[in-house]
Amino acid sequence: MDLGRHIRWIKPPVFLLCLAPLAALTWKGFHDELGADPVSVITHSTGTWTLVFLCVTLGVTPLRKLLRQNWLIRFRRMFGLFAFFHGCLHLLTYVWFDRGFDFASIPADVYKRRFITAGFTAFLLMVPLALTSTSGMIRRMGGKRWLQLHRLIYLSAILGVIHYYWLVKSDVTVPVRFAVVVSVLLGYRLVVYMMERRNRAPARAPAKQSAESA
Repeated sequence: MDLGRHIRWIKPPVFLLCLAPLAALTWKGFHDELGADPVSVITHSTGTWTLVFLCVTLGVTPLRKLLRQNWLIRFRRMFGLFAFFHGCLHLLTYVWFDRGFDFASIPADVYKRRFITAGFTAFLLMVPLALTSTSGMIRRMGGKRWLQLHRLIYLSAILGVIHYYWLVKSDVTVPVRFAVVVSVLLGYRLVVYMMERRNRAPARAPAKQSAESA
């Protein structure tokens, strides 16, 4: 079933669903349900949802191809921007509650603590992706250059998983699960790339032979 023609009716509820994690945190905050360490809860939640949306964004292309539902690609930008949005909330939590807006101390902290180095780098890689997410920027950059730039999401997702893994001190179950998901999503792309490259090779060989015999 092709839902592409109903896309304008599907987008609003999907957008609201993407806001659900923030709504849940806000509700808990106003009802004093964040537990004994609310800062930890907020930090963990915003960081986890950043990774979730990165994985969902990466999952759009494989899902579109496997299900042959091209309309799904129209949600990739939204999911990517929500990954950046939750990443901003995660960074704000660190700057506000951990550093107390002491911006002068942040570079030294980023350099000293390796999990913050990984997380901060992952966030910085998302910045150009968010800034170039508009249709106008795609036209200005050209499709090929835009696609090359937006492959930074692969590295951002990998660094996000590393950040999470280095952050936890005992139970690494959740970051390992994220690592598996990211590995599958990136592995799919690698397999597709290798298959396409192998299929292009026989097509180039006859053309080369024709040129040599001419």
